[in-house]
Amino acid sequence: METIRLEDLSIGYNLKKGQQKIISSGINASLEGGELTCLIGPNGIGKSTLLRTLCGFQPKLGGKIWLHGKDLNEYTEKQLSKLIGIVLTHKPDIQNMTVEELVGLGRSPYTGFWGTLTDEDREKVREAIEMVGITPLSHRMIQTLSDGERQKVMIAKALAQQTPVVFLDEPTAFLDFPSKVEMMQLLHRLSRSTQKTIFLSTHDLELTLQIADKLWLMEKERINIGTPLTLAANGALNRFVERDGIVFDRDQLRVIIPS
Repeated sequence: METIRLEDLSIGYNLKKGQQKIISSGINASLEGGELTCLIGPNGIGKSTLLRTLCGFQPKLGGKIWLHGKDLNEYTEKQLSKLIGIVLTHKPDIQNMTVEELVGLGRSPYTGFWGTLTDEDREKVREAIEMVGITPLSHRMIQTLSDGERQKVMIAKALAQQTPVVFLDEPTAFLDFPSKVEMMQLLHRLSRSTQKTIFLSTHDLELTLQIADKLWLMEKERINIGTPLTLAANGALNRFVERDGIVFDRDQLRVIIPS
């Protein structure tokens, strides 16, 4: 089911000298529930700008962003907090707060002025913690956790928010390889079990090629969208990966460095 649709979207910045467009030709695409979609591309190409624009943090330069059939600009901040959950790259700089308490902050769109959790809120927090597999950590202090455990806590917080859409900016940054694999597998599983739209930016190409349902590959002035196999077949992944001494095997979906 379509949750987000982009119609002739152009992104970039409004500067004193005028607009600096990153993609001006117009992006026409959609994001579906129950799918893990990964945004990839070279450094500096505009992935963070696109992600911020989709979240509503940064104004678009043109076109439309439709969320559940309604223009993104027509939603209030409180309404958006019940529709879009966001997990950022930076490590949470939090002291003297338990995992359960931090995940509980995800219920803030539903609590009153004082942020008091009801029994229902606590149950949603417990369910979110269980979904990401960190129940044994519930009463641990955040500062005692590993990077991978902290990232799972932030995902649980987004799940407790009960939004149909979750955006993640480099969720595997700072993680060792086994933790990267575990994180991507977790997000893929959650997209299926919750039927949420999960959209993330990443530099972990080969892992992404194995796990993602869809890829958005940003190139200069355009975005190529499709399954990993589709983008391999049409040459988009070769253009992205290949340099002197680096070859992309489109049949095996892997990067090869000839000896």
